[in-house]
Amino acid sequence: MPHTETPGTGAAPRTRLRWWTELPLIVLVYACYSVGRLLVRGDVTDAVGHGLAILRVEKALHLNAEHPLNRLFTREAWLGVPADFWYASLHYLVTPLVLIWIFRSRAVHYRAARTWLMTSTFIGLIGFTLLPTCPPRLLDAGHGFVDTMAYYSAYGWWGGEASAPRGLGGMTNQYAAMPSLHVGWSLWCGVLLWRYGRTRTAKAAGVLYPLVTTIVVMGTANHYFLDAVAGAAVMGTGLLLTPYVLRAADRGRTAVAAWFATRTAPVTRAPGGAGAPVVSGGCQTSPGERFPRQREERSPAPAGPDASPADAGDGAPAPAR
Repeated sequence: MPHTETPGTGAAPRTRLRWWTELPLIVLVYACYSVGRLLVRGDVTDAVGHGLAILRVEKALHLNAEHPLNRLFTREAWLGVPADFWYASLHYLVTPLVLIWIFRSRAVHYRAARTWLMTSTFIGLIGFTLLPTCPPRLLDAGHGFVDTMAYYSAYGWWGGEASAPRGLGGMTNQYAAMPSLHVGWSLWCGVLLWRYGRTRTAKAAGVLYPLVTTIVVMGTANHYFLDAVAGAAVMGTGLLLTPYVLRAADRGRTAVAAWFATRTAPVTRAPGGAGAPVVSGGCQTSPGERFPRQREERSPAPAGPDASPADAGDGAPAPAR
């Protein structure tokens, strides 16, 4: 199936998309996401302060759903353990699977979908940079949260530090909580499943996946409700910016192609195969025109039977008669 997009979608690629060109791009963006989370380590005191501020705002607005969900997941292992598996794995499995599905089955929409995901992810990295936030599970125990990932760590591959495998907790930034890209990426998957899925099962999954993910990130005490709201807002912003990013990418590709075309254009050679480019090709001077500071030189006229005395030399006297 040719990987092209129909006119009018605002994202028609100039060339056919190939998986071997797309895969390095996806890997690069994911590496930037992972490394960005790791490198952007804000001050712990600031992160805790931001987390407590979010919690106070939620309580003032009566939006604090994290406490009852966290108590439920801690008390009921049949809910808490699957929720931990959900948080630790589906974020990294479902998103690439949906991306592959769009690439293979809905190729006309792939480029816009991929650009939307990438744009939103980079916006999320800006959020991690500007607002390092302590998740509920890392707050002081007096705030009433239990880290279910640590509580049920005997059931999974993760340790007590986020969803990282045991011994690798130091390779993740635990204060990259605002916005929640777990929620953001799940919303991206849900929109694509709802919009392009052809079965009721696909559309139902498009609704349930982001909804359950939002409940999971709060029940496991990994995110606040406002983190989830911010994750959805980031995806909305990325969706609005996608047409502009696509147009900018098209202009950049056109400019690069034009630059290469000028660099590889054939060079006009001098007549006779001398091999040197003709610098003033097509340029001629008018009769009597001289370049500035050019010395005027006269060459003697050829001698002949029809040559006049004035042509014999410059200022030479005429022969006597």
